[in-house]
Amino acid sequence: MQITWFGHAAFKLTDAAGASVITDPYTPEGVGYAPITETADLVVISSDDDDAHCRADLISGAPAVCNALNVALDHGGVQTVSGREIRAIAAAEWEHHPRGVPGQNGMYRFEMDGMQIAHMGDVGNPLTDDQIAFFEGTDVLLALAGGYLTIALPDLMKMIDAAKPKLVIPMHFRTLTYRPRNTMWIESFLSHFDEAQVDFAFGPHATITPDTLPDTTRVLVMDYLRPGG
Repeated sequence: MQITWFGHAAFKLTDAAGASVITDPYTPEGVGYAPITETADLVVISSDDDDAHCRADLISGAPAVCNALNVALDHGGVQTVSGREIRAIAAAEWEHHPRGVPGQNGMYRFEMDGMQIAHMGDVGNPLTDDQIAFFEGTDVLLALAGGYLTIALPDLMKMIDAAKPKLVIPMHFRTLTYRPRNTMWIESFLSHFDEAQVDFAFGPHATITPDTLPDTTRVLVMDYLRPGG
């Protein structure tokens, strides 16, 4: 599986057969990251009303679109879209979100190349027991790692310690491009791990296979994709 981090909560994952998924595409002007110019077979969004997470309309090539919140609320938590099974559970934004009333969104997971991939959507509160259980068996966790506006880091670590994902890839943290005042830099998240548990991709691309997954939880820090990168 090839994975690219565009920035914020947006990734492209491509399996060995060339089928691809883009997660939570953003409005570039809103988050500061470059426009996503790559195509995909499927786009999964955590809601349809948050322009930092829902801009499937900006992905060219007419991909199939799956709204994870609808999967959670209207399809019993499971829906097959473009030949790929998506599982989802409902969540909510931070209860003190500056936009006002916190919006609902879906956390979701799917299989690719024999690995279970989980995306935390835009959850902003401590997870319930059912939400924590949703992440059990995860191989690759795309984790909200910036604190402010999303889940607090101690609450995130409670889930990671319970679900024990094999590989954690942080997202939605402060960078030189995305700079909300109170959002944390990656060092705050990494302080919860031993230095020996952390690897760096040194770029926006990585290759992950079942054979290269660690036996115990490790973190892979990716860089975001620059224009032309």
